[in-house]
This record gives sequence, structure tokens and C-alpha cells, in this order.
Amino acid sequence: MRTTVRDMLSAKGGTVWSVTPETPVVEALQVMAEKNVGAVLVCRGETVVGILSERDYARKVVLLGKSSKDTPVADVMTSRVVFVRPNQTTDDCMALMTDKHVRHLPVLEGGDLVGIVSIGDVVKTIIADKDLTIEQLKSYINGAR
Repeated sequence: MRTTVRDMLSAKGGTVWSVTPETPVVEALQVMAEKNVGAVLVCRGETVVGILSERDYARKVVLLGKSSKDTPVADVMTSRVVFVRPNQTTDDCMALMTDKHVRHLPVLEGGDLVGIVSIGDVVKTIIADKDLTIEQLKSYINGAR
């Protein structure tokens, strides 16, 4: 069985948290903390213009001595966002995440944002798929006796 992004979203939901480019970093961090997520999308209207992750905060605010209250998200966000489509597989996601060094993949369908998957979602799904395969093999072996 090849699990797709659509399958992951149907299990976890398609809620996406976002902020504007002008949002102070501290407010974006508050959203991430309240929603227990590691990144928020940065949107101008309906258009995704970037993503802000905990890693961006650590490397581009804390290490550079910037103020979270005075720095807008636009100054520290990652503007090259890597997207996936709902029909892509967990293997596709893992390869993209590894190649592009990202931990979050927004999902676009027909140009519309329909969700986001994280490295945690992908790993959890891959483990569940492997567990299912093992159980199926055990059943097959036990049934063949």
C-alpha cells in the first residue's frame, strides 16, 4: 500500500495556521505554541509567500541577537516554500524533505492550500505502513501452515 498525502490529511485534518509577513515574530511564536506546531505559513491574502519555523527563529532571530517583538516575520521567514500535491506518496515527501532540508510541506490542490504535512506526520505514517505490512506477512505465513 502506498500512502499518499491525501491519506495523511484525511487522518490528521487540513488545518493550516498562518500569519502575515508584517506579523511580529513573537506573535507568530505564540501561534505556534498555542497550536502546538513547529511552523506557520506566511500568507499575503490567499497566497503563500513563506514559512516560519522554529529553526528559522533559532537561526535568524536568536543567534543574530534580533528582537522577536520588533522583527517582522518577513525578515526571517523562508521564502522558498516547497509544496506537495495530495496524490504524492510518503516516499515522495521523505525524499523532498531530505533533499531540500525542510520539515514541513504545505499541500496544494489545484492552486488551493489544503493542508500541511510535517516530518512527524510522514514518519508516523511510514511506521504505521510498515507495521501493517508486518502483520499482513505474519497472517499470510501463519495461514500457509
